[in-house]
Amino acid sequence: MSKPNPRQIALDALRTWENGSKHADEILGALSHRYRLQGPDHGLAQTLFYGVLRHLSRLDAIIDELKRGKMNHENRCVLRLGIYQLFHTDIAPHAAVNETVSLARGMRPVVNGILRNAQRQQKELEALAETWPLAIAQSHPEFLVKRWTEAFGEEATRQLCIWNNEPSKVFMRANRLAPDGADSEQILTDAPKIAAKVKGKSGFFELIGGAPPQEWLEAGIIYIQDPSTSVACGLMNPKRGESVLDACAAPGGKTALMFDRMHGSGRMLAVDASAARLDLVKQNIRRLGLTGIETDVIDWQRPPKARLAEMEKFDAILVDVPCSNSGVIRRRVDVRWRLHPTEFIAMQRTQLAITEACLPLLKPGGRLVYSTCSLEKEENQDVVDLLLSRHPQKLELEETADSLPWRDGFDGAFAARLRMKS
Repeated sequence: MSKPNPRQIALDALRTWENGSKHADEILGALSHRYRLQGPDHGLAQTLFYGVLRHLSRLDAIIDELKRGKMNHENRCVLRLGIYQLFHTDIAPHAAVNETVSLARGMRPVVNGILRNAQRQQKELEALAETWPLAIAQSHPEFLVKRWTEAFGEEATRQLCIWNNEPSKVFMRANRLAPDGADSEQILTDAPKIAAKVKGKSGFFELIGGAPPQEWLEAGIIYIQDPSTSVACGLMNPKRGESVLDACAAPGGKTALMFDRMHGSGRMLAVDASAARLDLVKQNIRRLGLTGIETDVIDWQRPPKARLAEMEKFDAILVDVPCSNSGVIRRRVDVRWRLHPTEFIAMQRTQLAITEACLPLLKPGGRLVYSTCSLEKEENQDVVDLLLSRHPQKLELEETADSLPWRDGFDGAFAARLRMKS
């Protein structure tokens, strides 16, 4: 097999993504596997593909400023890749232009001319872009910008859009239950060139450049995890010896964090509706050396009532429901383009159904933490209000918490702790 061309693979990924049937990470994963992309080649393909998706509206607007006449869609995709390289990377301009022009199918002189003009006019075009509406300048759907402006204000929305367009930082959590008694937190503390403590988030570290050491991953010393996950687990505050249900556990990060807070004692049941996703939970549990965690497949939207009636009840339940993912757009680059204005109410119905299916498993006096990685009121406070209104004799709200990217520097998250009345 000949050496893969990362730019060609990024172009193939972009074309596949525009068909609308697959998510960006799935597309890149399949192409990387097919062409055995590794190291710098994989890094370049990912940077270009994800970068174009982050800046899509802005890139198209720049192309429209430069082109004259019609431009077929194939070469528009080529131009997106070229202009992204010129405006958003440190790639040498001659390489960005020449290598990108070679991808064009026909119209190469036109593509070359547009990219040369983009290079010459870069400062003027960037200044012009600052005058465009935020939805175009920062490449977000107009309906998202509008709803966020109404919810958070113009400045917070601007900061959020800018945040979403930056590559994600990598955070690690030290696994205090690591196999062989390894002092994982001390190991990370003793490696300041690799890991930096996250202020106010016990056990979390930011990766300083490069990739996390493979030996740390293989030994179960660390788990790659955003500090925003501690919002829900902090509200839960599980104790030694308690029985805890993680109702929507995959991929297992919150399961592991709660078990860590329980010092590895008590009963932990990790559940997911998907057997395949539950296998991922099991793999992560094994790698982290966590023993005593049970797993089960339960579809809460079609709950097996007879089996649930026989189950022992829990002191605490985490319901980390499926959501729009609007709080993790920085990490899931194409989420913004897959969302629809009706999505949030549609998700709300699913979220209510899942949470209500879990309620019979909660002990009197027990606590349920409802959580999402969404920024949207319909999926967060509105679901909590609906739960309280539908179960006034059972539930009471104790506390809510959130993580806001522009304020906290982490992914967006929401959590609410509800108490089952005795």
